Amino acid sequence: MPIAKMGQRKPKDPLFPIIFSVIIASVLLVYPLSYGLSGWRPVFMMMVMLFWVMSQPTWCGVWFAFGTGLFADLLLDAPLGMNALSFVLITFVARFLTRERRVMTFANLWVIASIAIVVHLALIWLLQVMAGIEFPFARHWQPVLSSILVWPVLYYLLRKWRSV
Repeated sequence: MPIAKMGQRKPKDPLFPIIFSVIIASVLLVYPLSYGLSGWRPVFMMMVMLFWVMSQPTWCGVWFAFGTGLFADLLLDAPLGMNALSFVLITFVARFLTRERRVMTFANLWVIASIAIVVHLALIWLLQVMAGIEFPFARHWQPVLSSILVWPVLYYLLRKWRSV
């Protein structure tokens, strides 16, 4: 491990913030809400996973996305692998499209997150239709707006541990 020169700060180790943010996202994912409000619940686990994948590419990659997706499947009692597949595909595409970008601004991350939220919900809807799970179509798309609006708050809370 290289020794830091005088005046240089050692980069922060993001392990505990990653674990803590996944735990908080899991609590927010299953926290009981009324029927009217539960439809507007943001996709917290996907947003936390995407933030870490985009901001800490050396720490969090496709396996992190797969693990958090399986964890979300278990928490939501969803068919095993549904969220995991969505998270892995979103991670792969996001990393592929941004691998040449060294500077990811807030606006870039917000646009990528907005697109990823729509893609995630579309994949989940498609997988649920293929699995024969029936639900009101309009309720499935309610989290789009709330998730896009919550992204800046999530970014502001976690930006301290960005490496890119």
